[in-house]
Amino acid sequence: MTRTIDTGTDDLLARVDGNVGIITFNRPDRRNALSNAIYHGFDQALPAMALDPEVRVIMVTGAGGAFCAGGDVKGMNEANQAGGHRAGQPDGLEDRVAYLRHRQRQVSLALHEHPKPVVAALPGAAAGSGLSIALAADIRLAAERAIVVTAFANVGASGDFGGSWFRTQLVGTAKAKELYFTSPRLSAEDALELGIVNQVLPDDGFDAAALDWCRSLAQRAPIAQRLMKENINRALHCDLATALDAEAPNMVRAMSTSDHREAAAAFVEKRSPTFTGD
Repeated sequence: MTRTIDTGTDDLLARVDGNVGIITFNRPDRRNALSNAIYHGFDQALPAMALDPEVRVIMVTGAGGAFCAGGDVKGMNEANQAGGHRAGQPDGLEDRVAYLRHRQRQVSLALHEHPKPVVAALPGAAAGSGLSIALAADIRLAAERAIVVTAFANVGASGDFGGSWFRTQLVGTAKAKELYFTSPRLSAEDALELGIVNQVLPDDGFDAAALDWCRSLAQRAPIAQRLMKENINRALHCDLATALDAEAPNMVRAMSTSDHREAAAAFVEKRSPTFTGD
């Protein structure tokens, strides 16, 4: 059964399909370039899915054959020709800095810290800020035709939405700098080899295959997955002793759940477990 979540905009759509929450960039006429409305949409959809007991996994994707082209370069040019002001954004330099910081937290930080697994499904191009947002997800699935590109160097920009941080974690400092400085167009297979995407799926039926992948992930124990994500995110910032001290209570919590008892029984009985999230 599918039901919609109100995002307050048509630029970003959200729905729940079974145990998967689906968020879709929906500006296909502009390759799903970002807009103020999209930021507000994430601010509506992500908290709603965090509190929804039926949602166990979130899939972020794009309509019209692209994931997200990042910043609206056409809109940037129009604003530059009109004196530099972009609709919906403040005028002063420091106010613009504060505005961008807030938007980045609404999207990239919210995806990275979301209590549920987040999967970015790339049906096509992910560029600039759009690629940064994809990297904020926990897992990335790409269609064979997908292209990923940092793009910032091509428009004289330095990068935003956490791409420098996420990409460095995935490919290392030197490779991250190369990708930023030279902005190559990477195929899905190139991105897979570098570890930027986790799996490449056929173009035909990509949307359905990506959703099936997320449905399969949603069948696993949700409390354990939440604690796994928490542990791994923490490991990005802490030393081993801190990681060990934090893993212990999470392990005890996970093994105190009904889902753990069900999994243990299913293992002994040689059957598939049914997880309830308790």
